[in-house]
Amino acid sequence: MDIHAEKSPDSAADERLIEMYRDGQEEVFSVLVNRYQQELFHFLVRFTSNRAAAEDVFQETFLQVYRSIDSFETSRRFKPWLFTIAANKARDHLRRSKRRSTVPLSAPVQSGPNDQDKQFLDLMEADLPLPEDEAARKEIQQRVSEVVQGLPDHLREILLLAYFHQFPYQQIADMLEIPLGTVKSRLHSAVGTFAQSWKKQMGAHE
Repeated sequence: MDIHAEKSPDSAADERLIEMYRDGQEEVFSVLVNRYQQELFHFLVRFTSNRAAAEDVFQETFLQVYRSIDSFETSRRFKPWLFTIAANKARDHLRRSKRRSTVPLSAPVQSGPNDQDKQFLDLMEADLPLPEDEAARKEIQQRVSEVVQGLPDHLREILLLAYFHQFPYQQIADMLEIPLGTVKSRLHSAVGTFAQSWKKQMGAHE
């Protein structure tokens, strides 16, 4: 058995796939697309608040990846690079469409106990125990989605990257080209703003 035999593209690391692509195995590019299709698309739907826009930005993102893949340094990780491109494309789309002309719930965020912050973040957990009734469960998920989509762009992207996709803070700082302290302060503001908006929405449904 040849211990140096090439791994199957499906099991190869992202960075190895890029090296294989550069070596002429162009078919492996589709493996990268398929690997991140669902996660990236869901990120873009939440970011743009529009499935059609998310589809467009998804295509633009991988077109940019395709065009820039020769300049990617394989000593870096591919996923943060991919999401950086996607976030930039999504921001460009929102600026062009001018769909988000107002910033809701801009009241100052008060510092509070960590367990209080976590209480509201837990509402967004994919595996959060929800009501057994399917209709009630879907209603809560829809309300959470509406609150997240209502956040200002700079807070929503922080919440999505840090919480939904669990990028480390330092990677987020590198992706968005902002200081680490800004990442932490924006995330705190995002949690607080989400909490205020959630209270307001739940009060409206009582």
